Amino acid sequence: MVHFLPGCDSNISDKMPYLKHFLGDGIEFPILILHYKLHFSEILSYTACRQLSQMFFAIVFFHSSEYFLAAIIHGRSNITLRSLLLSKHYVLAMIFSVLEYSIEIVLVPEMKEHWVISDLGLALVVIGEIIRKMGILTAWKAFTHLIKIYHDNDHKLITHGIYGYIRHPGYCGFLVWSVGTQIMLCNPISTIAFAAVVWRFFAKRIPYEEFFLRQFFGREYERYAQRVGSGVPFVK
Repeated sequence: MVHFLPGCDSNISDKMPYLKHFLGDGIEFPILILHYKLHFSEILSYTACRQLSQMFFAIVFFHSSEYFLAAIIHGRSNITLRSLLLSKHYVLAMIFSVLEYSIEIVLVPEMKEHWVISDLGLALVVIGEIIRKMGILTAWKAFTHLIKIYHDNDHKLITHGIYGYIRHPGYCGFLVWSVGTQIMLCNPISTIAFAAVVWRFFAKRIPYEEFFLRQFFGREYERYAQRVGSGVPFVK
């Protein structure tokens, strides 16, 4: 028997007994195709267009601004395409999130209509961007996309501005931003996955980076780390 999901044309469902009476059970397959064709139209709905366009803009702005700021701070000749912060695993994660969104909006379109949740995600995207970009602009030349394992003259311990409240605003901002993109899409699976994967990445990266920071700045960094939190939950 064909089961019709919410939002399907009720006339089709009402006429099924009559169609089956005259045409037999064989009518169920083409009716099923028509049913899913109606639901695939959800991909072109206002909800999908708005949420996916917000996602696209958030990704483009994040990566282009990272590259643009790196070029201004360190000079175009001193940076590479790695400053776009695009990795194979990151691209696969984003593809998975869009795939989840596409499947859910076709099968359960009402799941994407929770605008309070979606707008909360959008707010987190903006907040995450602000936190990260404030960290970059405050640190200026001391901020790099790669962990420094050798001390140079431009690498100073920054403790003012946003660094007076968050020890790693770049990591904190990216965590908030990445999880926000999935809340914005009302993607339950990707929201949990992004939060877990990104948190795990920074939970390993922060101790590794701070090993060198303690070597560079000694007790000054120790006192700073005791006074200011990392900005990543449960990471001291």
